[in-house]
Amino acid sequence: WLSDKGMEHTRGAPCHPQTQGKIERWHQTLKNRILLENYFLPGDLEQQVAAFVDHYNHRRYHESLDNLTPADVYFGRGDIITLERERIKRETIKQRRLLHRDAAA
Repeated sequence: WLSDKGMEHTRGAPCHPQTQGKIERWHQTLKNRILLENYFLPGDLEQQVAAFVDHYNHRRYHESLDNLTPADVYFGRGDIITLERERIKRETIKQRRLLHRDAAA
C-alpha cells in the first residue's frame, strides 16, 4: 500500500528526535494545544484531542504539503485542488489587469 502511494516506511532510532522529526513535531503541537486548556473530566480531554486531530488533518492547511490538508493529500484530492487554485489565480490576475487597464485609460 505504501509503495502504491509513493511512500516509503523509514524507521528511525528510538528516543532520537532528529530522526523522528515529523512525529516529534506532531507531539509538540498536540502537547502545546492540550496545555492551553483546563480539563475537568477525562472525557473533556479525549473530546478535545479528537477535535484537534480532526482540525489538524482535515481543516488546517500545511505549508509543507503545498497548503493542502493531510486529508486532501491522503485521499488524492491535492492535484484537483491545486489546479482549481491555479485557475482561480489566473482569473483573478485577468480581472485585475482589466481593472487596471480601464483605470489607466
